[in-house]
Parts: sequence; structure tokens; C-alpha cells
Amino acid sequence: MGYGYWDDNTYLAGKTFRAARGVDDFGYTDSLRSRPRSSWKADPTLDPFGVDKRECRDSDGHPDSLPIAVLFDVTGSMGAVPRIMQDKLGKLHGLLQRKGYADDPQILFGGIGDADSDRVPLQVGQFESGNAMDEQLRTIFLEGNGGGQKSESYELAAYFMARHTSTDAWEKRGRKGYLFIIGDELNKPRLSARHIRSVIGDKVRQDVSVPSIYRELEERWNVYYVLPDQSSYFNDPEIADHWRELLGERFVKLDNPAAVCELIALTVGIGEDRIDLRDGLADLRDIGSRAEAETVGKALARIPSRNPATVAGLPRDLGTSTDDVDFA
Repeated sequence: MGYGYWDDNTYLAGKTFRAARGVDDFGYTDSLRSRPRSSWKADPTLDPFGVDKRECRDSDGHPDSLPIAVLFDVTGSMGAVPRIMQDKLGKLHGLLQRKGYADDPQILFGGIGDADSDRVPLQVGQFESGNAMDEQLRTIFLEGNGGGQKSESYELAAYFMARHTSTDAWEKRGRKGYLFIIGDELNKPRLSARHIRSVIGDKVRQDVSVPSIYRELEERWNVYYVLPDQSSYFNDPEIADHWRELLGERFVKLDNPAAVCELIALTVGIGEDRIDLRDGLADLRDIGSRAEAETVGKALARIPSRNPATVAGLPRDLGTSTDDVDFA
């Protein structure tokens, strides 16, 4: 996947068309809501069951593909975040490509629920370069339930991304991709073999420890867990301790959920050594995202400044505080 080119006019025309006719941007979700819950299922293009690999490949038009995966918790109040993302998708792509943060970004979207209680606990799309990424995002089913246990099946998504993705960035150039998990709860205590079999289709007999699957995932991905101020768990120390133990400084708290696109773009730009934090915040102000610049500046002040892009590469701290950054 990953062919085609992004076109702002096509994206804006689609939004205008749907708004004029009162059609929900997330039409698949809207259509399922009118049906019995027993019939709810992932759209075939996002169903992970039986998928061998989601691939991010180079092409003549995109010879330096960079995989970027964004997986949303779609339970409860977190379902608002994909809508924010869709509203700003043109801005995200503009920052990544027109500002030169990445030459050939290919973006995959997906949704995460609760494998113990949800009808659709995992959805994973394709890596896309063009406007197909908008259609993919809008096809995610925002189920909105969750199990009420202060945990969702993030570990199941981590397993899929670790074992069911293949990228030329890694296989040809030894460069890691970027994975952003947007959520507000804990992983399940164990990665259940039963969940792997029923949701993904792999014939796994034994449960897998959560730390081990994240270690495996981080061999090929720069993994970030983003906690937006969207629920009562935003200041919960148990959530922060859990994710910091797994990911260290790549656990990121985001005061304003509306800044999620800007956060992702700047994280990639900084990780690829295309910008530093100050330049990135200036870019946000240039495109009219002044409020988001302040939020993102605080969130990114202490994450690694470069992608451990080669096998031998090591992350280094930004060493940049937002204390001396002018947000005005």
C-alpha cells in the first residue's frame, strides 16, 4: 500500500459535501449504530483477523517511505479524539510533507477497544500516502463501550503491530517507524492467547507478558503512548507509572486533545532530525495553531530528539525546556 498523493482540495470537498447533506464524517459508525449490537463488526478493510502483514513499501513516487501508525482508544469519551484527528488531517499531512518533516510519510490508522467486552476490540487499516488515509480513518468504528475495568486491549494492538507489519524503512534502511497509541487506561495484565486467536487468528497457545510484547514492538517501532486530557484518568498516578515503566519518556501527557495532530507531526519531525522543538513550535504558530503550540511544547520538552533510526542509533534527550520558548 502507500500509493497516491494527498490532495487538500479533495479532502476539503469531501468534508463540505458531507456537511451540506448532514452526513456524519464517521459514516460507518453512524450506520452500525442503527443496527442490533450483535451485528456490529469491523469494516473488512480494518479487520485484523487473518491478516498476514500490513505493509509500508517504497514506490517510484514514494522512494523513502516512512511508516507512521496512529491507533486510537475508541472506548468511552476517547472516541472524540479520532474526530479531532479527522478534522485536522490536512494540517497533519501539511506539516509532515510540506514542512519537510518526512519525505514520504505513509500513515496507518486503527482503533482499540476491550477484547473482554467489545464486539470490535481491534481495527487496523493500511499504510496510505494519499487521501485514502482519510477514508480509512473515517471507517473506524467508534464503538464507545469498554469494559469499565480501567484497562483496554492496547497489548493486543501492540502484538499485531509487532508481528503483523512489514516496512521497507526497516528492512531496507534499518529505520524504525513511529507508532502512537492514543488512550487513557492500562494494558490488560496479560496478553491473552484466547484474544490473539479470536481477534487476530494466530494459533497461540500461551498467554504473553505485556512487557515482553512491548520490548518486541520497540525493536522496529518508536512507540509513544499519548494520554490526552479527555477523562478522569489524566492525573491518575497508576496510569502514568504503568506506561512510564513500559515506555519511559515516550509516555506523553497532552493537556489539550485538540493538539493531537500537531503533537504527532512535531514528534516525527524531531525524531527524524528535520527540526528542533523551537522550529517546530514556530511552524505551528505559522499555520495558526498558537494554542496547540503551547500544549505541544510542554508535552514534547523531554522526549528523545532523534529517531534511533539505525540499528546502532541511540536516542538522546532534547535537552530543551519550554521555559525559554515564546508562545505568544
